[in-house]
Amino acid sequence: MSLTLSTMTKLDMWYGRMLSSILNKGTREMSKRTGHFTTAFAGVTFRTDLEKDGFPLLTLRPINVKAFIAEQMWFQQGTRNPTWLQRHTKIWDSFVEPDGQISTAYGFRWKEHFYTDQIENMIEKLTYDPSSRHAVVITWDVMDVQGRAKNVPCPFAFTCNIIGGRLNMHNMVRSNDMVLGFPYDVAGFAFLQLMLAQRLGVRPGIYTHSISHAHIYDIHFPAAAEIVARYRAYQGKSENEIIGFDLPDNSLTRASEGDDSLLDEATLDIDSRYMPLPKIPGLKIVL
Repeated sequence: MSLTLSTMTKLDMWYGRMLSSILNKGTREMSKRTGHFTTAFAGVTFRTDLEKDGFPLLTLRPINVKAFIAEQMWFQQGTRNPTWLQRHTKIWDSFVEPDGQISTAYGFRWKEHFYTDQIENMIEKLTYDPSSRHAVVITWDVMDVQGRAKNVPCPFAFTCNIIGGRLNMHNMVRSNDMVLGFPYDVAGFAFLQLMLAQRLGVRPGIYTHSISHAHIYDIHFPAAAEIVARYRAYQGKSENEIIGFDLPDNSLTRASEGDDSLLDEATLDIDSRYMPLPKIPGLKIVL
């Protein structure tokens, strides 16, 4: 059966081309850590304008909207305890340590690990000086190279700046699983950017996602090929589909408080506008 979309998002078009390029032109190597082959590119960047291009959500296959919103809300709670997150999604369960905690939880790194709340510091800095170029949040700890945790941060740092009354975010990612990780990371951090812009009282601007090592795992080759086939079957108009999103009020504070009603409102708003192609079964994360 031929699957087509009447229109595609900017993310769909970039993603379809990128998966095709990695599959056909990427370098194939064995990962010593995982025991899986990958085909990979170095130095890949996706860039989109949240205000003009809409919310960057993949439609070539379904993305679980509730999962990435819950994940970002959990990050804002600044905890290593996954209990709240597990009520809404199991996406971090593979990284729970024997003590029941997730030692490298991003939100804990952002708000507690370095003995300062980096998110609030960023907001204070950009409120006091909107022209500042010092708004940087670090997720990586130099001890991560010891490899003792079940997970080490892939998005290891992000910066924000305000240009022309719009908040821009540049997310730096050391390693991205392009089939499973990339679409969720883009959506999740774009959601964070919208919450930060709302808190700062400015419009959202450019989201940039830069990847040092962009790869497709061997067990995902068939799925990647299916996504590329769906992209190539596109017979619609040249303009992009715009997925709108009305961010609920006071979202960043409500996220930090674990407000379930925020999760419900935000998920419903996006889901009501989201019409992806069918699910690709059998996708599994590589640890």
